Amino acid sequence: MREQQETEAPKADTSGGAASSLAWDLTLYTLARFGMVAIVTALLMLAKVPALVALAVSVVVMMPLSLLVFRKLRHRVAAGLAERNAERSARREQLRAQLRGERAPDAG
Repeated sequence: MREQQETEAPKADTSGGAASSLAWDLTLYTLARFGMVAIVTALLMLAKVPALVALAVSVVVMMPLSLLVFRKLRHRVAAGLAERNAERSARREQLRAQLRGERAPDAG
């Protein structure tokens, strides 16, 4: 069992780059959306709209607008999430195979 853990440890290290890229893309996308809401809110407040109304309007307006404006970033986040989901599914299936007593195929 100890040998299995030692051979599986490098696999976890190789996915660190993809996970950090996903985290960076997700953080960037979130900050970009918050920034757009803040900008639209500020513009509406300059037009003498009350702050709470300006915030509500900017949130409603920015939901569909951010889908268009941040399309590339949104696709990168979706691709990263899909990749992460595939990796987790593969690990889960490998664990289930080990629990059934089957020998999992070596990936490399």
